[in-house]
Amino acid sequence: MSAIRYEIRAATQADQDDLLELASYLDSVNLPHDATAIAELLENSDRSFSGAIKDPRRREYIFVLRDLVDKRAIGTSMVIGQLGRRDAPYIFLDVLTEEKYSATLDKHFEHKKLSIGYSYKGPTEIGGLVMHPKYRAAPERFGALISYVRFLWIAMHRAEVQNEILAELLPPLESDGTSHLWEAVGRHFTGLTYREADRLSKRNKEFVKGLFPDGDIYASLLSPAAQDVIGKVGPQTRGVEKMLRRIGFRYAERIDPFDGGPHFVAPTDEITLIKSSARYHVIVGEPAADAQRFLIAFERSDAPYFVAIRARASMSNGRVSINAQTAAHLGATTDDTLWCLPL
Repeated sequence: MSAIRYEIRAATQADQDDLLELASYLDSVNLPHDATAIAELLENSDRSFSGAIKDPRRREYIFVLRDLVDKRAIGTSMVIGQLGRRDAPYIFLDVLTEEKYSATLDKHFEHKKLSIGYSYKGPTEIGGLVMHPKYRAAPERFGALISYVRFLWIAMHRAEVQNEILAELLPPLESDGTSHLWEAVGRHFTGLTYREADRLSKRNKEFVKGLFPDGDIYASLLSPAAQDVIGKVGPQTRGVEKMLRRIGFRYAERIDPFDGGPHFVAPTDEITLIKSSARYHVIVGEPAADAQRFLIAFERSDAPYFVAIRARASMSNGRVSINAQTAAHLGATTDDTLWCLPL
C-alpha cells in the first residue's frame, strides 16, 4: 500500500517560507508577498482555527496543500469570516446602467456608471487561492482540491459563516501589475499607486471613504483601457470563474474599487459543494470495491487542528468506511466523526 503523499491542513508558522514563495505568484491583498505580513496572517489563522479569536466574523483561515515527499506547501487558499465591520467596511463599486433619450435629437444612450458602496455586515469571503506553477497542470487536479477544501470547511462550520459567500476574481492586469481602472479613477482621488492603495486597504480603509467621490462615476468618461477591465476576469482566474459558476456563483454586477475585478456571490446554502458535503461516523475497514473518491476532513483539538486528504471511501447509514492507512493519517478511529465531499 503506497504512502499518502499529499494532504491539506491548517497552515502553521512552519509554512511561512513556502507561503512567501506562493505569494510571489499572486501578491494580493489577502496574500501579500511580504514576510512580515505572512507571519501575521499565519498567527491570525492559527488563532482562528484554535478558537482563540472568539468572534467568528474576525477569523481568517489559511489552508495549505502539502507535498509530503518534497516537504513543501504547493498550494494555499483562505476563508475570511466576514467582510465589513464598523472598523473596516466592505467597499465595492456597483456597476449600474443608466439610459438617456432625447426626443429632440432622437438619440438614445446607455451609460455605465460606477457607484461606490459600503457594507458593515458583508459576506464571508473565499480567497487567497494560489497553486505553485509546477503543479498547476498535474493530473491530480491540485487546484480543485485546495479550492474545494474551503467549501468543505464551510459546511463543517455553517453556523460560523455568513449567509452569502463572496469570491473576488482578479481582472486583467498589465505585466507590471498596473491596474488601468485604478490609474483612471483611484489614483486621481488618492494620489496613491495601485500597490500602495492595495496594501494600505488591508490595514485601513478610511482613506477610500474619505477621498473617493460620493456620487456616481460615469465609466464612459474613462479611458478605453479602463472601461475594458470593468467586471472582466483576467486570464489567470478564468478557470476559477468556470468552477464558481458551475457550483452556483454568479457575477454580482459589482467590482473591486481598486482594480475592477468582478465580485462573484452565492447564497451559502445553495452552493453545490456545500450541499454535497456531509458528516459521517468512522468505520475503519476496507471500503467497498466500487468506493468513490472523496475529500475527507478531520478536526483535531491541537495543531494543526484540521487535516484533509483525498481517499476512497464508502458510505452507508450515516457511516463511512475508510482503510487503516487513511484513518491513521487523519488521526481518526472508529466512531470518530469525519466530513466528506465527493470528488
